Amino acid sequence: MIFPIFFTFVLLLSISHAAVQDFCVADYKAPEGPAGYSCKKAAKVTVDDFVFSGLGVAGNTTNIIKAAVTPAFVAQFPGVNGLGISLARLDLAPGGVIPFHTHPGASEVLIVTQGTIIAGFISSANTVYLKTLKQGDVMVFPQGLLHFQVNGGSTSAIAFVSFSSPSPGLQILDFALFQNDLPTSLVAMTTFLDVAQIKKLKGVLGGTN
Repeated sequence: MIFPIFFTFVLLLSISHAAVQDFCVADYKAPEGPAGYSCKKAAKVTVDDFVFSGLGVAGNTTNIIKAAVTPAFVAQFPGVNGLGISLARLDLAPGGVIPFHTHPGASEVLIVTQGTIIAGFISSANTVYLKTLKQGDVMVFPQGLLHFQVNGGSTSAIAFVSFSSPSPGLQILDFALFQNDLPTSLVAMTTFLDVAQIKKLKGVLGGTN
């Protein structure tokens, strides 16, 4: 009885050991599938695949939301492929806002490194969780929930965020409603917004119909 158990244990141990892989650097030359990028051959992997320098540069906030997001997702940072993590930098000029949005594929952790940021999310029970964050404060946003960040001060604000996925996904609510060709009449029926206001927002964000 002991021998079969021991044999099974050794077999499972050998299989799990064989399945261990240190990393899976994204191979951008191979097609991306539903499970992500294929692994670059180990012989072609370099240290630069594990280094991303873009988060040290301020994003361009001269836009309608007065904010910028600099991602270090798998599409920009091949070394995070398969590791279940990614990063981004948020720059918010005075009056800047990251509108209501969701990340379908990841939870988010935000740390404020400069300025003041008003941040919040709404649960599936429509409970609002809202906080004014100062430098050094950290806030977590659970996966898939609507959330936002607003510059709450008179100077520029900076935050860094981490995600529990190399490709967290992003859907911005305003863009989903007003930056496409969904008929204005349907938007009005489903949101109870005034038609004139909807057309104005579509004009600002590039939507049609």
